[in-house]
Amino acid sequence: MRIVSNIRRMWRIADEARAAGKRIGLVPTMGYFHEGHLSLMRTARKECDLLVVSIFVNPTQFGPDEDLAAYPRDVERDCRDAEAVGADIVFIPTADEIYPAGYQTDVTVNKVTRNLCGVDRPVHFRGVATVVTKLFNIVKPHMAIFGEKDFQQLATIKRLAKDLSFDVEIVGGPTIRETDGLAMSSRNAYIRPEERETALCLSRSLAIAKEMVDTGERRSERILQAVRSHIESKEQAEIDYIKICSTETIEDIEEIDGEGLLAIAVKIGKARLIDNCVLRPEN
Repeated sequence: MRIVSNIRRMWRIADEARAAGKRIGLVPTMGYFHEGHLSLMRTARKECDLLVVSIFVNPTQFGPDEDLAAYPRDVERDCRDAEAVGADIVFIPTADEIYPAGYQTDVTVNKVTRNLCGVDRPVHFRGVATVVTKLFNIVKPHMAIFGEKDFQQLATIKRLAKDLSFDVEIVGGPTIRETDGLAMSSRNAYIRPEERETALCLSRSLAIAKEMVDTGERRSERILQAVRSHIESKEQAEIDYIKICSTETIEDIEEIDGEGLLAIAVKIGKARLIDNCVLRPEN
């Protein structure tokens, strides 16, 4: 496995791989790997000849009061884990390499970024779209895989790739959970032991919603009321949002017809946790 930090070197490797007829897979990450990241790498490994994993804590997707400086990092461990699952390249650029002096270009995806996390984090998806555009141009992948836990991010990247005609297949990987149901996230490191039980209110709320849909409920208002009631029963939980949206447009829907995305964001102590599920009524 090679570690690459220079854009020009990554270009050369990508060009050589493409010239040799190899299929390049990219797993973009901000590091501090957990099983969710590794599952994406394993999926890409099966589909591609050259697996590139990027590690870059992207400053442009953090707001002024967010946790950029405190974001957990362990690059040495990440590299060992990436090598163990078969990564060929770990691309670890510096912020100055990605955003050189005088940098002044942003990429904005409009409608799918306005709801959910986009309400209180107005710069976040602009930073995501910008850095992913750069990674696509640097790594030149045939396929890129993103976790479905960040469903709005996945929808944003799909829209980005379609709108800008990137020749990249965008693949979603399923949410990986701890044995108690908590969705794996690098930010779980912020959860204190005494807050762990409260954190489970997210996954348990998804189960409540799924059961309601399975027994015939289709009205978003009723489902949201039940989910909100469960989370509000936990003293340490502060709701950011609970919404049911279109899986494609990320706009609120009043009734589930076909499928709907239940998306939740809750603050528990220092941790801001997100979770989601796609609700699919059985006809």
